[in-house]
Amino acid sequence: MQEKKNTGRTIARILTFILLLIVLAAFVFPFILVVINVFKTKADITVNPLSIIGEHGFTMDNFPNAMEKMNFLNVFKNSLIVTICATILTLLFSAMAAFVIVRNNWKACIIFFAVMIASMVIPFQVLMIPIVSVYGNLLKLVDQRLVLILLHVGFSVSMATFMYHGAIKTNVPKELEEAAYIDGCSRWQTFWKVVFPLLGPTTATVAIIDAMAFWNDYLLPSLILKDKLVQTIPISTKLFYGTYSTDIGLIMAALLLAMLPILILYLFLQKFIVKGVTSGAVKG
Repeated sequence: MQEKKNTGRTIARILTFILLLIVLAAFVFPFILVVINVFKTKADITVNPLSIIGEHGFTMDNFPNAMEKMNFLNVFKNSLIVTICATILTLLFSAMAAFVIVRNNWKACIIFFAVMIASMVIPFQVLMIPIVSVYGNLLKLVDQRLVLILLHVGFSVSMATFMYHGAIKTNVPKELEEAAYIDGCSRWQTFWKVVFPLLGPTTATVAIIDAMAFWNDYLLPSLILKDKLVQTIPISTKLFYGTYSTDIGLIMAALLLAMLPILILYLFLQKFIVKGVTSGAVKG
């Protein structure tokens, strides 16, 4: 009887492993396809996109051609400025807001937090037309990186505050803050020297999630940034899509150049994601 149970468990584990491999392959296959085709000519990609090496051999021409056409250094700089500034501001505002909400039983804090949570369910598409109308037609604030940064912060700060709220409430003992007050620390010093250092996993998680979202976002920058001098990488990739023809090789090179920086960041900080997400989930 025991042998049958062990056999059943082994079979279940094998089937689970096979299923996970299939799911992994489904997710990784598009990335592998990009890596394979980026080193082939347009003709080879069109004829056989699944071949590792095309008939015309291995080529590196797609990268310099793509960088020149999309003005890579400029759009990379714009994406870097927007991503870094928006991520830092989101971390600062959300962490401070969560600290105030958790440590004060004011009715205003409860209402404010409830409104922030409710705002998370509003689809961005609902706000597209008002954003274009207000910032574009009325205020004439398009083609400015600062406007895009502030909009990114506004749309992301609710989720970040929610994550910080759980982390502070469950993982930061109030006794530590009281001890800091007794030692002469102000509320501001207590937050930065005692509370915020304990939120490292949550901070890393929020930074990764928001940085990936800001870096890869296409819809919001396409509404705000019309001038090519301030456009980000996702918007610049549309240059490779022509009306009658499309150079797939250049598109693959542009996509790979766009994903590499954020992929490297994710690989370095991925260990914090699960820890940061679950830090406010269990009390104790």
